[in-house]
Amino acid sequence: MLNNLKVLRAMRDWSQQDLAERLEVSRQSVNAIETGKYDPSLPLAFRIAELFELPIEQIFTSPSKKD
Repeated sequence: MLNNLKVLRAMRDWSQQDLAERLEVSRQSVNAIETGKYDPSLPLAFRIAELFELPIEQIFTSPSKKD
């Protein structure tokens, strides 16, 4: 699943560790999500969306919907 998590995190000047602490996950999990090696669970995706105050669809995109 494609995402713009790294961009959103950078806009807030948060490290991967900062984001991980806010989401209560490991820094490795944040890295794996950002690089597309891991798709977050639906509850985690909702927590991410709530943290950034955006709809899930503005953070995560299906690979089949690539421009």
